[in-house]
Amino acid sequence: MITLKSYVCGRWVTGDQPGAALVDPSTEEALAEAPGGGVDFGAALAHARDVGGPALRAMTFAQRGELLKTLAKAIHARREELLDVAMQNGGNTRGDAKFDIDGASATLGAYAELGQSLGEGRFLVDGPPAVLGRSSRLAGQHVRVPRRGVAVHVNAFNFPAWGVAEKAAVALLAGMPVLTRPATATALLAFRMMECFVASGALPDGALSFLAGPSGDLLDRLGPQDVLAFTGSGATGALFRAKANVIARSVPVNVEADSLNAAVLGLDVEPGGDTWDLFVADVARDITQKTGQKCTAIRRVLVPSGRLEEARDALVDRLSQLRPGNTAQEGVTLGPVATASQLRDVRAGIERLLRDGARLAAGGSHPVEGLGAPAGKGYFVAPTLLVAPDAGAVPTVHEHEVFGPVATLIPYDTTEEAVGLVARAEGCLVSTVYTDDRAIALEAVLGLAAWHGRVCLGNAKVAGAWLGPGTVLPQLLHGGPGRAGGGAELGGLRGMELYLQRTALQGYGPLLEHLVQGGTRTG
Repeated sequence: MITLKSYVCGRWVTGDQPGAALVDPSTEEALAEAPGGGVDFGAALAHARDVGGPALRAMTFAQRGELLKTLAKAIHARREELLDVAMQNGGNTRGDAKFDIDGASATLGAYAELGQSLGEGRFLVDGPPAVLGRSSRLAGQHVRVPRRGVAVHVNAFNFPAWGVAEKAAVALLAGMPVLTRPATATALLAFRMMECFVASGALPDGALSFLAGPSGDLLDRLGPQDVLAFTGSGATGALFRAKANVIARSVPVNVEADSLNAAVLGLDVEPGGDTWDLFVADVARDITQKTGQKCTAIRRVLVPSGRLEEARDALVDRLSQLRPGNTAQEGVTLGPVATASQLRDVRAGIERLLRDGARLAAGGSHPVEGLGAPAGKGYFVAPTLLVAPDAGAVPTVHEHEVFGPVATLIPYDTTEEAVGLVARAEGCLVSTVYTDDRAIALEAVLGLAAWHGRVCLGNAKVAGAWLGPGTVLPQLLHGGPGRAGGGAELGGLRGMELYLQRTALQGYGPLLEHLVQGGTRTG
């Protein structure tokens, strides 16, 4: 039995209280334990602020980029071992494990390259100076400097590698120390990855801390120079935002929460073409990749009323070819959901949609015996496709996200109606419009952009290079308004804004020009 440890104050610490068991969701076999206690949260935060912060701020962007490059290499060097851990503790297929782990190293690598491009500066000079009088004697200049606190990252269970890496890459490049806490159920992968980071010898003391067990009163200790970034349920995000110290001390909070992402098949698209094939492939993949446990997964599939049956049949055919089971077994193409509670929630969510008027086209909430799994064991769900009988039916589909291999087909008659249906979710991370018609694309984008952090446009022209809406790219923003949490991560330089204080300098122009020589000018 593996015992997970925390890494704080420059050393590994073992908890001294009983903790939660981490299991293989295909077999329910216990793999590890994450004990509680043993961590002095006050000391951990102080060490990061007082030791890690100054060390990072003394480094140039290029040096921080080199740090991130080394961390990316550390993951790659132990990739095979990490893939095995992801398959065991996460129930991932090998392909899904690659998606998580390679996404982690790729994001670290992308921010390493950004660090190199920012060069020898240690802070950002935000745009050109502003002349405030009749001459340049009196000027103004905006700068963005690292906050003097700790970036506390609370991550979700579904991407234990990528989730840690994407947040840490941005904060470390900005010059802020990080304390990261993965979700306990799948934390074995994050723990192994942290071991790789520490063993690399690249981390300045206090730059990156790791919490394996419960967070106790950690968040109650955050102050005005700290940052809290959370990925998980909207309800938990709301609790974090409502903490007394967070409100009283204006702690910056970024939340990435629930998202009822949509795929909209344009009125112009006919079966058999490249755009149709792209649409079917994306929807089928997003229902099943990571067993539907992706914040970017397609939950609502909007198709023209006249194409509803053809879309249903094409998707049912794809889903029928999947083989759920123990991902250690050859031939398995769909793993379990991560935990017993997730299994209960997904089954209950399917039943809720059915009670609200959805019709079952494939799958369902019934028990599933996984290939290669012990009889009666494993958290398996059949890939499930539901159908709304008309555009106004099944209101729950716009309100409740079923976080598993589940999607619902919804018919529509006009692009305006489709946009209105997507907007009923009141905020999404990403939705995709599949069309070869520029007028349809324009109408859809203008209607959807206000409700989304990202809108993808799939058509025949990009089919050969398409990455799909489910891939979070470091160059583009990840986040969304309203129900999706109102947050914004990644997006190159944009992601660093959470960890940098923008300050306006005002004074003698030549003096300001001298003061900003140690920065990198942007904008």
